Amino acid sequence: MAANGKVKVGIIGSRFEADIHAAAFQIMPEEAEVVAVASPTAGHPEALAEKYGIPRVFHDYREMLKEPDIEMVTITAPNRLHARMTVDIAKAGKHVVCEKPLCMTLEEADEMIDVCRRQGVLLMYAEELFFTPKYVKAKQMADEGAFGKLYLVKQCEKHFGPHSPWFWDVRQSGGGALMDLGCHGIAFCWWFLGRPKIQSVLCHMGTYVHNDNTQGEDDSICILEFEGNATGVVENSWARRGGMEDRIEVYGEGGVTYADLHMGNALPTYSEYGFGYAVEKAPTTKGWTWPVYEELWNYGFPQEMHHFARCVRGKEEPIVTGEDGRVVQEVLYAAYESARRGAKVQLPFRPEGVKRPIDLWKTELDG
Repeated sequence: MAANGKVKVGIIGSRFEADIHAAAFQIMPEEAEVVAVASPTAGHPEALAEKYGIPRVFHDYREMLKEPDIEMVTITAPNRLHARMTVDIAKAGKHVVCEKPLCMTLEEADEMIDVCRRQGVLLMYAEELFFTPKYVKAKQMADEGAFGKLYLVKQCEKHFGPHSPWFWDVRQSGGGALMDLGCHGIAFCWWFLGRPKIQSVLCHMGTYVHNDNTQGEDDSICILEFEGNATGVVENSWARRGGMEDRIEVYGEGGVTYADLHMGNALPTYSEYGFGYAVEKAPTTKGWTWPVYEELWNYGFPQEMHHFARCVRGKEEPIVTGEDGRVVQEVLYAAYESARRGAKVQLPFRPEGVKRPIDLWKTELDG
């Protein structure tokens, strides 16, 4: 593989998240270029390739891995496939960018980390909140002492449900809103506080709106206790109408800051007739809406992929890795267990024989 020039990238997947990855690389094209896409669904990778000018299309990602010039592969496939794909990519000698959550089980997480280490490739965990400009600014201020000793960090992400059908199927996703969205908040609170030891997890969840669509939870609240007398609160929902909500609150003994990912970058708009697009998960553009601009930049996706490409070239050290994803995975385990018990779960927590995190909450699930 080349030691200089643009990093050649292959994408596994062809729908919503794959589109974000392809767009992100084009927004910041200095370090990398997408040269291939792989997806088994006829017509889908072809459509993505046409939209972004991607020259090569595959229907089996393993065939794409045979391409000698591809140096980094991003995974946007269902959660149940992350571990197998990561191992295959690493054994092909290519660096890995794995979407969140890292995988389904702690055993898979350990295997992914171990194989990538032994193969001498990077395993980078695609947690874009570490790159979200507003949130990065908040952390910069916190690290400079603006708020004094931090005692509470909150992260909230809510909308009315995911784009792709597989998210609703716990056999493929491993859980519901907590698994899908909570992984962001767990990682964020831990990172923002400086990666302290997580002592305990308390979680409540339920399925309130989407009983016909999923066996998973569609609303959850999770409280993390950290070493050093700090708390993280993670709120998630697939049951919130009105589009996307993504915000943080940071409290210290000497100050406070709030950041709303959408409101500060939105245009309050009223339309009788509607228009093309307002914001992710918004169900309509008629009436009052809050269309955003530079949406992917405000989320941090281009900055994230630019950083990962620079890591492949040795220009930067990865900010977020498979080890971070493993920490999140253990907290997810503890959160589902806590929801079943109705009590705190102390960490470390590693039960054996878990197929998917949600099984720790609902032991009677199908499949």
